[in-house]
Amino acid sequence: MADDAIHGLKRTRTGGRRRAEPSSDGAGRVAAVMARLSEADPDPKAGLRGGDPFRLLVTVLLSAQSTGPTVSRIADDLFAVAATPRALLSLGEERVLTIIRPVGLGPSKARAIMRLCETLIGAFGGEVPRTAADLRRLPGIGRKSAEVTANFAFGEKVIAVDTHVFRVSNRIPLAPGRTVDAVADGLAEVVPDAYKDGAHVWLFRHGRDICTARKPACPRCPVADLCGWPEKGTFA
Repeated sequence: MADDAIHGLKRTRTGGRRRAEPSSDGAGRVAAVMARLSEADPDPKAGLRGGDPFRLLVTVLLSAQSTGPTVSRIADDLFAVAATPRALLSLGEERVLTIIRPVGLGPSKARAIMRLCETLIGAFGGEVPRTAADLRRLPGIGRKSAEVTANFAFGEKVIAVDTHVFRVSNRIPLAPGRTVDAVADGLAEVVPDAYKDGAHVWLFRHGRDICTARKPACPRCPVADLCGWPEKGTFA
């Protein structure tokens, strides 16, 4: 795709494709799905490692119910003006709202950014905590935002679950569950450690580009033979 952004984070596509062989048992099938997705994109976080953890955290916060390219552009605008918790607090909620309004839910996100900055300064000395558990202590930061930040900024092997990951996990299925937490806990258990670092990106992009909600592209799905979704023949 011309503009490939994940939660407002830009990335560069890399890699070629081979096929991992299917396995009949559940754990083996999950491993085969992850292996095949990894072979298609062996460096899923190319261009996304490192950088400023605070910017990443705010960008993920802004991405809620917003498109990646828009979030990326607004994050650029915001951090060109103020790039630290103290600077954003000094900027003030009204000015922040003016900048971020195009991403949607502007008033609530501006308030969340202000509270986030206050807590980072008061409880963490202005630094972003390094673990998903500590990140979830921050106001406005739920499990998905915490795990995206911990994974991308600090390399913690956690698998954040958004709408796409939730759908793919239930549809194939990998770790089915009725809630985001149930799916996240299931993925943490069944995905082999070797694939956990890139799992969120692989599953996110698979759900966004191929295993879509309304009309999944089953004929070009690289894991169609591993998929147990009973409706997949409808889209062949």
